[in-house]
Amino acid sequence: MLQVTKRAPDFEMPSTKDLKALKENVRLSDYKGKWLVLFFYPLDFTFVCPTEIRAFSEKYDEFKKAGAEVLAISTDSVFSHRAWITTAPEKGGLGPLNFPLASDITKDVSRDYGVLLEDKGIALRGLFIVDPDGMLQYEVVHALNVGRSVDETLRVLEALKTGGLCAADWKPGQKPLQAG
Repeated sequence: MLQVTKRAPDFEMPSTKDLKALKENVRLSDYKGKWLVLFFYPLDFTFVCPTEIRAFSEKYDEFKKAGAEVLAISTDSVFSHRAWITTAPEKGGLGPLNFPLASDITKDVSRDYGVLLEDKGIALRGLFIVDPDGMLQYEVVHALNVGRSVDETLRVLEALKTGGLCAADWKPGQKPLQAG
């Protein structure tokens, strides 16, 4: 059962790491020793999804600075992902990204992470933060029509990295709370 503080479910999926050949899979083990922000989105060529993916891509350097990698996943094929990335935004595409998209075409990973809508064959907007040891430290799942906050994801990542007690609305640079 998926649970924060437990080991994140392992995965291996086709990805756009090599956009030209589409022959480079992505695995959870690729991120060992790094923080991983893993997020699921419903479908390529839709409306809310590109706003989120572009927002994460625009803040990618901040994630890297924080010692994290980013990976986005949907149940679409890598061929659909490539078409979406190589289509200009003004024509409904994403344009270039700073991180790969992974294809959960089997739907196994979406199922393992508890975000698969079985009746629709697509994933909810699930976001997970995995620590450098492969332990799940954060999860949030949104309805299909609501996008996620990249700034909140960065804030939570930085709070988790302190290892301390972080109050509501804690901001990077603030000290964690002192216990007792």
